[in-house]
Amino acid sequence: MEYSTFGRHVAVDTWGVDFDLLNNAEFLQAQMVEAAEACGATVLSVQSKQFEPQGATVLVLLSESHLSIHTYPERGFAALDCYTCGETVDPQLAIDYMMSVLKPKVMHAKKLVRGMGELQVVEADMKQAQLV
Repeated sequence: MEYSTFGRHVAVDTWGVDFDLLNNAEFLQAQMVEAAEACGATVLSVQSKQFEPQGATVLVLLSESHLSIHTYPERGFAALDCYTCGETVDPQLAIDYMMSVLKPKVMHAKKLVRGMGELQVVEADMKQAQLV
């Protein structure tokens, strides 16, 4: 069986996020797993680290690739990215889910189309998902 090398990689920098949200690795881990599941990805494992005096990193390893967040609560900043291989899982949905959780005042995002030759950089269609 031959597999496609096509993939999409969404990266977003967020500003103006609540300190307490960004400084809680346990909360972020739960939300990142929910985000991965919301986009239809298969979670293989999760690692998180709570830093002192503040900050957190969460990495969700997906069968389709990964979802990650790195936070700087003292600056209200978080860097997120989601890369998925293939066409069945849309990384934008995971990012939209996290934007709904974090509710940043400002976000800057790009989407890379990968695995098709020259990398294509396109504007990410950012929106906040409706949480149910």
